[in-house]
Amino acid sequence: MKILISADMEGATGVTWPADVLPGTPQWERCRSMFTSDVNAAALGFLDGGADEVLVNEAHWSMRNLLLEHMDERVQMLTGKHKSLSMVEGIQHGDVDAVAFIGYHTGAGTEGVLAHTYLANSITGVWLNGARASEGLLNAHVAAEYGVPVVLVTGDDLTCVDAEGYAPDARKVAVKDYVSRYAAVCRTPARTAADIRAAAKTACALAGRRDPVAGKTFTVELEFDAEHLAAAATVVPGVAASGERRVAYTSATMYEGIRTFKAVTTIVSAAVEEQYG
Repeated sequence: MKILISADMEGATGVTWPADVLPGTPQWERCRSMFTSDVNAAALGFLDGGADEVLVNEAHWSMRNLLLEHMDERVQMLTGKHKSLSMVEGIQHGDVDAVAFIGYHTGAGTEGVLAHTYLANSITGVWLNGARASEGLLNAHVAAEYGVPVVLVTGDDLTCVDAEGYAPDARKVAVKDYVSRYAAVCRTPARTAADIRAAAKTACALAGRRDPVAGKTFTVELEFDAEHLAAAATVVPGVAASGERRVAYTSATMYEGIRTFKAVTTIVSAAVEEQYG
């Protein structure tokens, strides 16, 4: 049994505001250990439950945040940027039996601690086939195309609610309770590590490849906080204006859909001006 852990940071234990997740800040340095604790706890739980292999894919910002030296020696970690499937890189090789979303968060324009979708700001909403889309929802559809179930999700309490929509059978662990975008009632690392490890152990019972989902099409719509960002996004082939500050595109597979999404967000982020956005 091989488990892939997609590890994001905004939903980690103790994280509540931007400096906690911005590489290079003192707060980020402090929060790295709590982020690592969450991910290592999940890995240990999967190993407790019978997993033979755990691969951690770093999915936050620089994708160089976790402290490898603090991970269990049986864990392997994929670190660094420029990966074909970004947050769920590694799922496409046919040897992953389940995926866990650790440290996840809610989507842009919704309530949740540090809520966003891919870009920390600029994107005010994302919809997939008409439904509000978080990173969890987008990545779950990618996983489904490869027959890989989502078996565990951790983050704030609203992230767990969001996950009910795309992975109803998965185990969920809330490491903090939402108060505002930059405030939460947080549990201690000792408590969250125990909760995550226990949930991951039971989540192993849900592992096992499924029939790949095929034959669907995916329409993704994005809304930005400035008109020029929508215009910039239309540089990507197939992406067209769909309304004021909105663009949309349709993909035959979610593999294509997530790669187009990554191209759009890369171009848009380069078009953001420091003061005016």
